[in-house]
Amino acid sequence: TLVHCYNKGCLKKFDPSKNTPDSCLFHPGEPVFHDAYKSWSCCSKKTTDFTEFLNIQGCTRSYHQDKKPQEPVKPVVVQLEETTRSNPIQKPVVPMERPDENDPMVRLPCTTGASLVPLLSKLSVSKNEEIPEKNGDGNITVTVGTSCKNAGCKKSYQDERSNRETCLYHSGQPIFHEGMKYWTCCQRKTSDFSSFLEQEGCTTGNHTWIKEKNEATHTACRFDWHQTGSFVVITIFSKLPIPDLSVVEANRVKVRMYITFGEQKNVFEETLVLTGVINVEKSSVQFLGTKTEIQLKKAEPVSWKYLYLPKAKPKEADQDSDCNLDDD
Repeated sequence: TLVHCYNKGCLKKFDPSKNTPDSCLFHPGEPVFHDAYKSWSCCSKKTTDFTEFLNIQGCTRSYHQDKKPQEPVKPVVVQLEETTRSNPIQKPVVPMERPDENDPMVRLPCTTGASLVPLLSKLSVSKNEEIPEKNGDGNITVTVGTSCKNAGCKKSYQDERSNRETCLYHSGQPIFHEGMKYWTCCQRKTSDFSSFLEQEGCTTGNHTWIKEKNEATHTACRFDWHQTGSFVVITIFSKLPIPDLSVVEANRVKVRMYITFGEQKNVFEETLVLTGVINVEKSSVQFLGTKTEIQLKKAEPVSWKYLYLPKAKPKEADQDSDCNLDDD
């Protein structure tokens, strides 16, 4: 009977009776996410694409492990009973009426920081993208064993029947915030990286065996947020953003981010329906050397518990009708 190997970067099934000291090729280190790059601490290969990161071949050989690694022990927090105090009764705050998220979007004004200017002067922005060459019949040949490039899918190409299989994958972006890891499309949070990689996809579709270059420019990018009394600030960790090829649009409850960054002109694209209401006219964007900051002016001086509302799951075809990020 084949059992599952839990070594990082392996995740294959193996026969325990044939488990040898060099059976498993895995990563003994930890995942590292820095300035939009993803890598393992045990080897030097880096990438900006999350799926390519998951497919980086291991650098160490040893036995397969059939036992799931234990999650780090969380410290026990002892809560002390608070002394009951008599607080004056406050009048309930009546929230302002929420605008329609389908209202027209307005492009936010942007500025270029001093740290980015010298970097842009060295960057040659090409207007022509090379399209990958195809075979004479116009199709790209897929070899047996090619893994699906959709995030969260672990299937590989076997034969023509693989093209008819249903792909179960994550359509959103990976989020790493204050030790928690999850996908924006399904919000199942975990602190354990192995458990995060094992999360089953939430979207169905077709397998993607080969990504063309124009598709591969779209990549996951880490972003975070914080707030003050008057502003909500979204920080996208996109090293070397290119202002001329980037757009940030917003209405009072929605923001769309299209950021082109780096020498390879990688693209981070995300649309968020905000939990609060903003003043679009007083919001702006600043491009810096290692990040992009979006300053959203609050329409009312209240604290936001989350940055954005969860995305609706796709409807099933046979039905008639029918990244929250928290600020802890």
